[in-house]
Amino acid sequence: MLTPAFDLSQDPDFLTVAIRVPYARVSEFDVYFEGVDFKFYAKPYFLRLTLPGRVVENGSEQGSYDTDKGIFTIRLPKETPGQHFEGLNMLTALLAPRKSRTAKPLVEEIGASEVSEGGVEDEDEEFDWEIEQSPYEEASESALSPQYHYGFGNLRSGVFQRLQDELSDVIDIKDPDFTPATERRQKRLAAELAKFDPDHYLADFFEDEAVEQVLKYNPWWSDIYSEMMASLGKSQEQENHAALVSFSEEEKYQLRKFVNKSYLLDKRAHRQVYYSLIDILLAYCYETRVTEGEKNVESAWNIRKLSPTLCWFETWTNVHEILVSFGRRVLCYPLYRHFKLVMKAYRDTIKILQLGKSAVLKCLLDVHKIFQENDPAYILNDLYISDYCVWIQKAKSKKLAALAEALKEVPLTKAQLGLDLEELEAAALLVQEEETVLKAARSISRQQTPSSSPETSDSEESDSTTSSETEGSDSERGELTGSESETADPLRGPSLEGSSTLIVDGGVCRNSATVTSNGSPRKPHSSSQALGGSGPLIEELGEHLNSTVQVSEPEDSATGSHSSVRARDDQQTPSD
Repeated sequence: MLTPAFDLSQDPDFLTVAIRVPYARVSEFDVYFEGVDFKFYAKPYFLRLTLPGRVVENGSEQGSYDTDKGIFTIRLPKETPGQHFEGLNMLTALLAPRKSRTAKPLVEEIGASEVSEGGVEDEDEEFDWEIEQSPYEEASESALSPQYHYGFGNLRSGVFQRLQDELSDVIDIKDPDFTPATERRQKRLAAELAKFDPDHYLADFFEDEAVEQVLKYNPWWSDIYSEMMASLGKSQEQENHAALVSFSEEEKYQLRKFVNKSYLLDKRAHRQVYYSLIDILLAYCYETRVTEGEKNVESAWNIRKLSPTLCWFETWTNVHEILVSFGRRVLCYPLYRHFKLVMKAYRDTIKILQLGKSAVLKCLLDVHKIFQENDPAYILNDLYISDYCVWIQKAKSKKLAALAEALKEVPLTKAQLGLDLEELEAAALLVQEEETVLKAARSISRQQTPSSSPETSDSEESDSTTSSETEGSDSERGELTGSESETADPLRGPSLEGSSTLIVDGGVCRNSATVTSNGSPRKPHSSSQALGGSGPLIEELGEHLNSTVQVSEPEDSATGSHSSVRARDDQQTPSD
């Protein structure tokens, strides 16, 4: 039997089920509905749904068939007219049997509570005894060695032990089956510190034209969120939000392909599932924004690299550490490394959670498609994303709303990332200011040097008259030499030395300076004080200051210059 493509819609009084059954034998079909059960059969298609609300057979039901499109359209009257059925676009959840939708966790942690959980889930439901059973198998000696879990709800283990060679490029952690959670985190933090590049960060910090461009991009959820905010205050708020998000035919096909499952998760596993959802959404929001909605060959790498859940199998204890980890990885790995992008993805994630599970499901379907088309990343769909796509359809909308509120109350600053960003920026700004002062001083020096040329030419004209005027010209040149050295003195720094000589060429006095820096560039004193312990980062910035020019004139060189000038003048003056 084939499961046909189907779609559900509603009005105040009727629930409409549209079933696409091309090439079916329409002369032989059967429809059954009662309460929340709906069944349809037309060879070779069979469809069984668990409806989100009750319908009734009262004679007003209708049915039609479009031969051109091959679509059956069945209108079922609602048992309570005016009732709104929630979750009509959660196609995978509608396919699930009713009893599997109410399965409770078999293991429960007594006394555990979390703000994002929004209270105890399904407390009024009875225990379901209909659980899957498997025969007892004797454990081998190799199975007695400790193995650590990962995947959706920490339900998987031993996967990478069998496929280590094939999947080593998918994740950053080596041998995850035998690496505890604390060791995973320590290795992740060390890898991020080793990967952080101050030059790349400062380049994006000062030259942020490309970053500003992607910040202006409006992803698909921006307009939907604006519509939601405009509709605040109206009745049936959550239902209106769900109606704003629609799925394409390709996304509906994805939903129908998923296998229905029920997840037996205790409270700790539930908490991990919600926390990891935030982590995955943050990475997806960043990827969607920097590519402006156009996926490329690096999209799968970006998402899994920015999500410690996917590449380190990280587990979380609170929302704040998720944001810190995401911020660190944004500044270490992708092409655009700017703190504004961290905050933008943070705000986008809040919007998606506020839009409800339909928006979250749409994001997860997009991630699933990206991973499915990438050869090494497909395993992450089996470990995480496919289960998330099924689980989110049955999640409580108020849980996601509470998660969004908890995320909104968590602040994030640069200092919390542990990368010394503020000190690095302060030192870079000091270097930039000093370079600006140097350029200004050089421009003033260039403006003053040409202004002395007319005086020099006048002294040359008077050179041919009398020897006394020649001596006066020599004195003027001496004053000019002194004024130039005084002009250059303000540029003299504490760490540079120089020597200069005066050259008279064609009557024009030029100053030639040789700059030395004691063999190696030195960083500014103010920058080293600003950084404190971050010396290696600022030593690279200090190299940009080695262009500082200082002019110092030893007395011997000045005397030699005057004697050379007088010697040339004596040769030009006629003898008495």
